[in-house]
Amino acid sequence: MTTTTTFSMQRVDPYSPPLEHLRIQRESPISQVQWRERPLWVITKHADARTMLGDTRFSSDRSLPGHPTNAGYTSAAKLKNLIEMDPPEHTQQRGRIMNEFTVKKIAAMRPRVEEIVEEAIDAMLASGTEADLVAALSLPVPSVVIAELLGVPAEDHALFQDNSAAFVDADSTQDERIAAMGALKEYISGLVADRVQNPGDDLLSRQLAAGAPTDELAALGFLLLIAGHETTANMISLCVATLLDKPELLQQLRDDPSLLPGAVEELLRYFTIAEVGGLRLATADIEVGGTLIQAGEAVFALTNTANRDPEVFADPDRIDFTRGARNHLAFGFGPHQCLGQNLARLELEVVLEAVVRRLPTLRLAEGFEGIVFKEWGPNYGVYSLPVAW
Repeated sequence: MTTTTTFSMQRVDPYSPPLEHLRIQRESPISQVQWRERPLWVITKHADARTMLGDTRFSSDRSLPGHPTNAGYTSAAKLKNLIEMDPPEHTQQRGRIMNEFTVKKIAAMRPRVEEIVEEAIDAMLASGTEADLVAALSLPVPSVVIAELLGVPAEDHALFQDNSAAFVDADSTQDERIAAMGALKEYISGLVADRVQNPGDDLLSRQLAAGAPTDELAALGFLLLIAGHETTANMISLCVATLLDKPELLQQLRDDPSLLPGAVEELLRYFTIAEVGGLRLATADIEVGGTLIQAGEAVFALTNTANRDPEVFADPDRIDFTRGARNHLAFGFGPHQCLGQNLARLELEVVLEAVVRRLPTLRLAEGFEGIVFKEWGPNYGVYSLPVAW
């Protein structure tokens, strides 16, 4: 067992997991560290992370005392959402919503997603010869997609997008973020209430018809907005920044567009942006990878580091669009594996295909070294991405 006081989530190299995490993986793959003034087990190997994430005795319930994300959490203060639940509550709610995100249903959305992407690129090109790709493409595309999925009327899209952007904007103050979050929650609650009286052809209406309680559905709608909006936006920006910084990769996609699905999988593995979903609390004594983790101890599956495990991914620090490794953990694993992963894949494929096809002269306006990365948020990404063409 290794104990360290230097454990941090900060990446020194934007293309690499934190160096301390990689050292732990090499020297003592399951180690106890100090994090936020408390002991925490970190799991860094791919097989061990899958074992932990697949075992429901490692609880996701953030209301439990001792859970690593419990900070003043009280069940009376907020309604738990899907990612904070354990079976059987989680099984019931996830089972009800799963049908909305099947491969077949998401594939049927492709024509509309393509229209949304084309419209965003049209607007960006019409604006001049420079833009912030985050504001022009990365944020608007998933925002419109999730708004339409939830049945947000077209006349409310601006309100929806503005508050979504304020919630994730680095320049927003804490008060502004709280206000934006409150406005979004209030809006979605109102949308759910309206669907009770006026059902339509949208996810909220279908979930109400399937028996979802209105308060549960409001929490789910907000979760889908945040989880399906910021994460995809961050991945779009990271993917485009990488292609522009590594022109040989961009040329591969220009020469052979059939590589796009594999490129998306590889870039998902390479960045693994939503790592904080791997935080759990052991509710029993459980052995993982030969290490006994006792009931009441906090555990963190470092999926970003696990996705660089050389025992699973040969030459893991190299981006290889032909790797064919869909066994990555970028969407997590087990009962809490990302609900919207098929939608995220679709959006990323459509955006990258359009960028490669329509923007042959696209370049980084300020160079890769000028990009400011999100080091401290729940999801890795960039705050802005100035580009020119």
